[in-house]
Amino acid sequence: MAKKKILFINQEIAPYVPDNNLSVMGRELPRAMQDMGHEIRTFMPKWGTINERRGQLHEVIRLSGMNLIINDTDHPLIIKVASIPTARVQVYFIDNDDYFSKRQMTADEAGVDYADNGERAIFFARGVLETVKKLRWVPDIIHCQGWMTAVVPFYIKTAYNDEPSFRNTRVITSLFNKSLNKELGDDFKKCLEYRDAKAKLLTSYSDNFDFDELEKLAIDYSDGIVIAENNIDENLLKHAKKKGIPLQEYTEAFADAYEAFYDQIYPDE
Repeated sequence: MAKKKILFINQEIAPYVPDNNLSVMGRELPRAMQDMGHEIRTFMPKWGTINERRGQLHEVIRLSGMNLIINDTDHPLIIKVASIPTARVQVYFIDNDDYFSKRQMTADEAGVDYADNGERAIFFARGVLETVKKLRWVPDIIHCQGWMTAVVPFYIKTAYNDEPSFRNTRVITSLFNKSLNKELGDDFKKCLEYRDAKAKLLTSYSDNFDFDELEKLAIDYSDGIVIAENNIDENLLKHAKKKGIPLQEYTEAFADAYEAFYDQIYPDE
């Protein structure tokens, strides 16, 4: 098969956050595809729990400086980069003082989900896509992992559909088990609006977006779905299968299976 350009958008990547199924796959999948000869780019949020000195993060001035308007407020986009020595994988970090660098991941110190997690997901998604445009890099496939990435497929198929960087891109979403407890608020649909990503496209979804609604949104606008863990919610599995799009079943021997799945989603011409 021809080598592909694969953009990995990850909620978590080890060792920058503790090991779990999501963070380990965030590291191992890009490494495996890079070792197979594919060209990759990898992004994650710069969570406030990340030690920049220990991780050797540094700001990329030429990519930083843009302001993204979320909920009628300007939010500066800061891009940082580091490399995982053991994996030989470079990671781009999306940073912002309000949304990421001064806070933990999904929940605060008391274990309560942040009320603006929806805005954080929107900022992260748009930050990644705007940075990829600046890199002048055109991915064949975007692979999204984690609820924080769930709005990316929607944006690719609407707001960024005519962008040269994404016009022919295929989007894959990996389904992981629930990791978001609180609803995103009744203004999430309004906050999500950008260019052709209109709130009227979301009328079939609940006004109070929660983890399941986010995953359904991701499924509906993806070209392929990966079952990344055992015991995924049955309703989400039924929703994915009902869409009739390609679906990769769970497998521990993921590298060859995922590569073949990428070829199915984006076949060689």
